[in-house]
Amino acid sequence: MHLSFVPPRRVKIGDAAAFAGTTPRAIRHYHALGLLPEPERGGDGRRRYGHQDMIRLLWIRRMAGAGIALDDIRDALTADTGSVGDDRGDGGSGGGDVDGGDGIALTLERLENSLAAQEAVLRRQRTAVQRMRAEGSRMGLLSDVVTDRFKSLPEGALRQGELDTLLVTERIFGPLGAAVQATRFIALATRPALREESDRVDAAEEALDDTVAVDDPRVARVAAERHAFEGALDAFIEESGLAGDDDALFEAWDARDSATTDQEEDEEEEEDDDGGGDRGSGGRRARTMSAFEAVGRMPYDFSPARLRCMELAEQLAAQDTPTA
Repeated sequence: MHLSFVPPRRVKIGDAAAFAGTTPRAIRHYHALGLLPEPERGGDGRRRYGHQDMIRLLWIRRMAGAGIALDDIRDALTADTGSVGDDRGDGGSGGGDVDGGDGIALTLERLENSLAAQEAVLRRQRTAVQRMRAEGSRMGLLSDVVTDRFKSLPEGALRQGELDTLLVTERIFGPLGAAVQATRFIALATRPALREESDRVDAAEEALDDTVAVDDPRVARVAAERHAFEGALDAFIEESGLAGDDDALFEAWDARDSATTDQEEDEEEEEDDDGGGDRGSGGRRARTMSAFEAVGRMPYDFSPARLRCMELAEQLAAQDTPTA
């Protein structure tokens, strides 16, 4: 059994821009302003972006989508705290034929749609800023369906690496995917023994670097440890009732989605009329790729030995799956 897809270890600026929902020109601008450090370059002299580069780029895009000034974003990412810049919307109205009554009516209609779109953008930005202030961290930039799952946890229970993972998951699979993944981090935050074992297995996997051969006995051993840990984690999630929370989450999401789809479609049409741009905080506009395309554009610096370890762990999990 082989992994169906091997993620790239580095990506070019075009793929980095496509994954983050921006443009190569914008990324170069971020480099010029000092928001995004210059990455390593390949043998052809072109920039090559790794996993941490993409994490930082995604945070930059989310903060910019929330209306935070680029200078403030740079300061926030440097000191891990930041201030919010002024929200500025571009005014404007649609042009068109105004020679007759119908032309004036169409012009006024386009103007009203433009103002409504600007109001919608400002509402989303204000909500994102309010949630950042309430959460006291970048977690407020994740969708509310994700952050609501952590309300019962004490402050500081989540690690930055876990927030990074949720950010990527939400980008690829949407808010519901990240909300479901949150169950894992809730379990780790509430069971110290599981957290300790998770750290141990993670460290063992990270040790499978490029110096380790794919047939090294350590690869199979770590795969077995990963499989055992995942089994223990799943058992705790089931016993603790967190699995039931997931079921309730799916039901609530279905009800919420059906109630908001029409409204979101109307807002998107208004933004299209006004030439609106990227939507932040998990908006639909930001997700224009399939999950397969997104996975292919998000680099992970996994060695061949680590990929083989993941493959073996999948085989062990498949053996545990009951057949119909």
